[in-house]
Amino acid sequence: MERSFAVEVKDVHKIYHLRGEDIHALRGINLEVPRGEYLSIMGPSGSGKTTLFNMIGGIDSPTKGHVYIDGMDLSKVRPNQMAWLRCRKVGYIFQTFNLIPVLTAKENVALPMIFLGVPKQEREKKAVELLELVGLGDRINHRPTELSGGQQQRVAIARALANDPTIILADEPTGNLDLNTGFAIVQLLYRLKVERGTTIICATHDLKMIDISDRVVFLRDGEIENIERRRGLVLTAEELEGEE
Repeated sequence: MERSFAVEVKDVHKIYHLRGEDIHALRGINLEVPRGEYLSIMGPSGSGKTTLFNMIGGIDSPTKGHVYIDGMDLSKVRPNQMAWLRCRKVGYIFQTFNLIPVLTAKENVALPMIFLGVPKQEREKKAVELLELVGLGDRINHRPTELSGGQQQRVAIARALANDPTIILADEPTGNLDLNTGFAIVQLLYRLKVERGTTIICATHDLKMIDISDRVVFLRDGEIENIERRRGLVLTAEELEGEE
């Protein structure tokens, strides 16, 4: 029977060894994310949001515990399976963009499709469509150094959508965008959830993001402090300040 969860995190711990000291980044995280849910993750700097993202995305592995993506235990998949999963199942939106400087916007967006063997004409056509979707139809041949921070983030978002992922991991996707552009990105991600059933997991302090979430997870010191349905959510001043 197919699991009903896009992501399952079971008793996940992550310990880093730095200068002879053990740093407990995650302390027994348990989380189930249903398919098609919009989940926001909040927490102060050092709470473990980025580490949790890395676990879910298969970028890093837990010291203890298990992460499942669509029922696949990441600790048991072979390297080639992991590469396929990262390429096909998960779309990443990084706060620092991670664009390739020598490639144009269109080439950056088309790059993930190369690894799936998409023909050149098809991937270039789709790259243009995605850039138009995020409002950059007039910047398709510009390189990252010729784009503003907000424009670079929109290229990164278009790239995350290139292979039609079932899960999008977004680390402060509106953090470098102006108000109007940020609102447009929020609406875009919400449309993906509604129209495509895409699961969105977003680390953010942007109230526009939180407002459209199904649930909000609060992390502190590597532990889940609380999980709230959006309708019952009341934010404190501390939770609205600072970000990892």
